[in-house]
Amino acid sequence: MAVRHYTLDFSLPAPADLPATMQGLQSIFQEQEMTETIHDTEGHGYLVTFIGKNGRFGVLRAHSHGLVTFDLQCCEGDDVAQVDNLLNELEKKMKSLLHGNIKRIKRLPALRRGDEVDRYWPTADGRLVEYDIDKVVYEEDSVYQNIKILHSQQFGNILILNGDVNLAESDLAYTQAIMGSGKENYAGKEVLILGGGDGGILCEAVKLKPKMITMVEIDQLVIDGCRKHMRKTCGNVLDSLTGDCYEVLVEDCVPVLKRFAEEGRTFDYVINDLTAVPISTAPEEDSTWEFLTLILDLSIKVLRPTGKYFTQGNCVNLTEALSQYEEQLGTLSCRVDFSKEVVCVPSYMELYPSKSNLYFVFVFSLYWSVFFIKYFQACFLSFLSGFKSLVPKLWCVGSL
Repeated sequence: MAVRHYTLDFSLPAPADLPATMQGLQSIFQEQEMTETIHDTEGHGYLVTFIGKNGRFGVLRAHSHGLVTFDLQCCEGDDVAQVDNLLNELEKKMKSLLHGNIKRIKRLPALRRGDEVDRYWPTADGRLVEYDIDKVVYEEDSVYQNIKILHSQQFGNILILNGDVNLAESDLAYTQAIMGSGKENYAGKEVLILGGGDGGILCEAVKLKPKMITMVEIDQLVIDGCRKHMRKTCGNVLDSLTGDCYEVLVEDCVPVLKRFAEEGRTFDYVINDLTAVPISTAPEEDSTWEFLTLILDLSIKVLRPTGKYFTQGNCVNLTEALSQYEEQLGTLSCRVDFSKEVVCVPSYMELYPSKSNLYFVFVFSLYWSVFFIKYFQACFLSFLSGFKSLVPKLWCVGSL
């Protein structure tokens, strides 16, 4: 059974008479038949806990610097109106006892802990976002990861892999950005997609009349779930692993890239949708950094001289991690130039409907850096030495 966790904070301009204030609140809890226990804080403010017959548990803490906090946990079946009344009375009584001398009162919506449908997911930079999730559409554990597809009233179905929000049906902006934001001509070209099991990139790329698309996705269960439950993203391209202008290889992309390089097979576009830049530069992230570098090195080997490489970055607030990625581009075997592009991905935060004009107004605190790398060779004749010099260049275009 889920638990609802309510919080109510009072910021005071100066420390108050804590014992007198706390005693003034006793009647509220007595009316709710909650038993009080005063704890010794060894001089660090004032601490009281309350236990109710219906399973309610409250913690009232007055800190010596002037902050008073109240936490209340209630079982799912508890009377919500009664709980609201308790919090309202507590707020009203505090104002009376302190004669309105309160700098700020902050009351947050209840956190639903242990709910059958998980609606809280952290952003890449450590903030908590509550989604309007109302049901679990699909959940499987493959040999590689936990796969969830959850339904959101705002964003449609959302693909979540190992607890990370990957893509929602609302997130066409992400797909368009990682394909070049409509600036590329895919007609008659050969395209390699690494990852992309949701089918979004494949679906959009097929519309652009390429010669051939090869997609390499390691997890069949991701494809299976998205084929059925992410139709607004993938259309019908995942109904079959082969089509008139595409094939999907359910394999690990590393040996596939090595095989393509050995065979001399090359592509006009390589789109890396495998994993984001790690959220930190800490040692525990080393394996991910090594993987990103490996994929980039292997991708360049199968990229044609006039080809382009696209990959995702991460939240723009992760400046240190993004800077390290840029530094790694400078360690490649060829010279690298890059730029970046920031795109707003709806499901990474939330949508606000504007009632005045019925258009959606998108407000996001999370922005996604998308890097686009253009690799080309400029050949020129040196009149002094009489030889032809190949000068490889790598342009990484993302969004900032």
